Amino acid sequence: MIKKLTFYLLLLLTNQIYAQHSISGSVYDNNNQIVEASGIQLLRDETSKFTKSGKDGKYKFTDVANGEYSLKVTVGDREEVFFITVDNNDLVYDVELSAAENIKLKTVEIRKNKSLKKEIENKGFAANVIETKEASKRNIQTNELLDRTVGVRVRQSGGVGSSVEYNLNGMSGRSVGVFLDGIDVSTYGSSFNLNNIPPAMIERIEVYKGVLPAHLSGDYLGGAINIILKEGISQNSLSAAISYGSFNTFQTDINGMYRNKSNGFTTRVSAFYTYSDNDYEIFGKFAHITEQDGSTTYGKYKRFNDAYKTYGGRIEAGFTNVKWADSFFIGLNSTHAYKEIQHGLYMTRPYKGRFTESDANVFSLVYKKKDFLIKNLDLNFTGNYSDRDQYIQDTVTWSYNWDGNIQLDVNGNPMRRRDGGAQQGKPQMLTVNRKIYTFRAGLNYNISDQHRISFNHNFYTLDRHDDDKMKHVLESRMESNSDLTKHVSALNYEAEWFTKRLRTNVFGKFYHQQTNTYRPKLVNDVFSIDYLQNNKEVFGYGLATSYALSKKFNILFSAERAVRMPDAREIFGDEADNVAANLGINPEVSHNFNLGFRTSNYKFGNHELALSANGFLRNVKDRIVQRAERTTSNQSAEVQPFENLTKARSIGYEAELNYIYQKNLNIVLNFSKFNSLFMDKNSQYYKSQVPNEPFFTFNGNVQYRLKDLLQNQSVLNVYYSFNYVDSFNTVWYKNNYFWTPVQFSQNIGLSYRFPNKNFIVSFDAKNIFNAEVYDNYAAQKPGRAFYLKLNYTINKL
Repeated sequence: MIKKLTFYLLLLLTNQIYAQHSISGSVYDNNNQIVEASGIQLLRDETSKFTKSGKDGKYKFTDVANGEYSLKVTVGDREEVFFITVDNNDLVYDVELSAAENIKLKTVEIRKNKSLKKEIENKGFAANVIETKEASKRNIQTNELLDRTVGVRVRQSGGVGSSVEYNLNGMSGRSVGVFLDGIDVSTYGSSFNLNNIPPAMIERIEVYKGVLPAHLSGDYLGGAINIILKEGISQNSLSAAISYGSFNTFQTDINGMYRNKSNGFTTRVSAFYTYSDNDYEIFGKFAHITEQDGSTTYGKYKRFNDAYKTYGGRIEAGFTNVKWADSFFIGLNSTHAYKEIQHGLYMTRPYKGRFTESDANVFSLVYKKKDFLIKNLDLNFTGNYSDRDQYIQDTVTWSYNWDGNIQLDVNGNPMRRRDGGAQQGKPQMLTVNRKIYTFRAGLNYNISDQHRISFNHNFYTLDRHDDDKMKHVLESRMESNSDLTKHVSALNYEAEWFTKRLRTNVFGKFYHQQTNTYRPKLVNDVFSIDYLQNNKEVFGYGLATSYALSKKFNILFSAERAVRMPDAREIFGDEADNVAANLGINPEVSHNFNLGFRTSNYKFGNHELALSANGFLRNVKDRIVQRAERTTSNQSAEVQPFENLTKARSIGYEAELNYIYQKNLNIVLNFSKFNSLFMDKNSQYYKSQVPNEPFFTFNGNVQYRLKDLLQNQSVLNVYYSFNYVDSFNTVWYKNNYFWTPVQFSQNIGLSYRFPNKNFIVSFDAKNIFNAEVYDNYAAQKPGRAFYLKLNYTINKL
C-alpha cells in the first residue's frame, strides 16, 4: 500500500514539474505604440524571471509551470503590475501600459496586495486579509478595523488604552496569537499594543481562525492575528497624521522610509503619541452612587480616573535587496504608557488614585535571504530582546462614588474601603521587571514550484522580578522571581496538485515549556521562600487544504490537534489588568476543524459579488479562561485568576458578503454565530454557555466614492457602519444584573482627498445614537464621539 502511494505521489510530482509552458507577447503604451527595452519581471511565490522587450516590443518567458503570476513591467522609473494565469497551454499576453501619470508605485502596491490577499485566503486556512488603504485615511484604530472583520470580536474594557482581548469564533485570550511581523506582540510590553500602530504603517492584517501556517508556529489554538508592516523599500516617503476628538483625545503619528539605491542602505523611522481623558459618561446599571442613608441613586456620571497617555518610536536601519541579504535590519522599539485604572474586573466600584506606568525597550535583529547557501533554500530569522518595567501604585484608602466624591457614612464622615486596604486590596507600590528573549527562525526549501518543505522554531524565555515597596520590611528582603522558557518547533510540507487546483499543507508541532517560581512569605515573623517548578511537553499536528472547483470558487478545509501553553500573565498574574496568579494552571489541548468556501468577485455588468462562509468545531480539554463569578447579588470579585475548564466545545459558522457597484459603491456584510459550551457532565453548568463571550455578532460597512465632486482629481469617500452584538451573560450564575443587553452601535464618516493626492481630511462620528455599549465583564464603552483627522504624505523625497 505504501509503495503504491509513493508511486502515485511521485507520478503527480513529476507531472507538476514537467508541465511547462511559455508566456509571450508585446508591450504597448496607452496610445498603442510599441515600448522598446522595457524591463519585464515574472513573479510567483519564490520564483522570479527577468527579460526585456526587444525593438519590436516583444518579450518571451519559457519553462513556465501552470499557475498564477505577477508580470511587473518597468519603463524608466515607472512600474506597473499585471496578473496572469497559465493553465495547460502556452500564453500570449500583450501588455498595454496606462498613461504615464497613472503609472506610479503606489498603484503597484495596491494591485500586488489584492493578489496576495487572494493567495493567502485560498490556501486552505480559515483566513481573512484586511487591507488598510482606506482605513489609513480615517480616524480608525487598528482594533476597530479588526472588530469589523468576520469572526473577529475585539474585547476592550473601556476607552482608549484599556485592556484588549481578541475573540476568534469563540476562542479568546491567549488562545489567539497576536503578532507583529511574525513576533508575539506581548514582547513589546503593555505600553505597546495594536492601537499604537496606525493603519498608515500597516501593509496588511492577516487573520487566521483555527489552524495556523507554519511560519506562525506557536502554542495557539484559537488562531492568530498577524500585522505586516510596510517595508517601504521601493520609494522614499514621509507621512504624518494628527487627529483630535471627543473626551480630549489627541493622536498623532509620523513615519518615514528611505533607501539608497546605490548600496541598498535602508532605514524606517516612526513615532506616535496618544492622549485621552476617557471621561465619557456612563449611564447603565452600574452608574449609581450610594447615599448617606445607604440608598442608591442612578444617573449619568463621567469617568474620573481613566486618563491614558502613551508615546514611543521605532527605528530600523539596515540593507535591502543586496547580494548577501534580501533584508537585514537592526532596530529599536521604545514606548512609554501611563494609565489610570477606573475599576476592577467589573464596574461595581470606582477607583481613584490607582494607576500604572509602563516602559519597554525592545532591540531587534531581522535577516531574510532567498537562496541561502544553496538555491531554493530561504532563511528567515527574527530575534528580539525586550527590557520592560511596569509600576503599579495603589495607596488611596477612601471609598468613592461614581460622581468622583468620597462616600459618606450616616454621620456624614468620609468612608474608607471596607477591607481596610487601598482601591483594590492591600496598598501597593509594585514594580515588575520583565526581561524577554524571543527568537524565531525558519528554513523553507522549494523542491519545485509546486512543492515546499519548511522548518520553523520559536524560542521564548521570560525572567520576571516583582518588588513591592509596601511589603513588610522582612518580606521585602527578596523580590518575587519567576521565569518561563518555551520552545515550539514545526515541520511543514506544502504542495500544489492538478495545476494548482488542489493545495495541501501538512504539519507537525512539538511544544515544551518550563516555569520556575520563587515567592517569599512571612509567617509569624519567620521568612521563607516557596519554590515551584512546572515542566510540560506536548505534540500537535494538522492539515490545511483547498480545492478550486473553478477559477472563482474554492473549498477550504483544515484540521488540527492544537496545544496552548499558559503564558506568564496567566501563571504569574498581572496586577494592572486585574489578573490573579494561578501557578498550577494546565495547558489546553483542542481538536479544531474548519470547512468552508470562498469565491472571487463574480462580475455582472457594473456589479461585482463575492461570498465566503466557514463552519467550525473546537473540542477543548482544559480550556483556559479567566474566572467569572459573583460574590453577592450585585457585586463581583475585582481580581480573578485564569483557570481550566475540564471540557469545552465551540461550534458555529460565519459568512461574509462583499458587493461592489461601478467601482464606487462597496457594501460588506458579515456575521458570526456559535455556541461555546461547558461540557463537563459533573458540573452544575453542564452545557451552559461559557460566560463573558458574545456568541452572535453582525457587522455592516458601506462606502461610496465620489470623484471630482468639489475639485478635479479630488475624491470624497462617505462611510457608514454598524455593529450588532447579541446579549450574553458575564458570570456563570444567571443574574439579570450581570446580563449584558443587546447592543447596536452605528458610525458614519467621510474623507476628502485633495487633487495633489498628498493631503487627506477625514471626519468620523462614532456611536452616533449614543447606544449603551458594553464589553469585557460588562465594562461600559464610550458613547457618541466625534473625531477630525489630517493626513499628509510625501511619496517622493
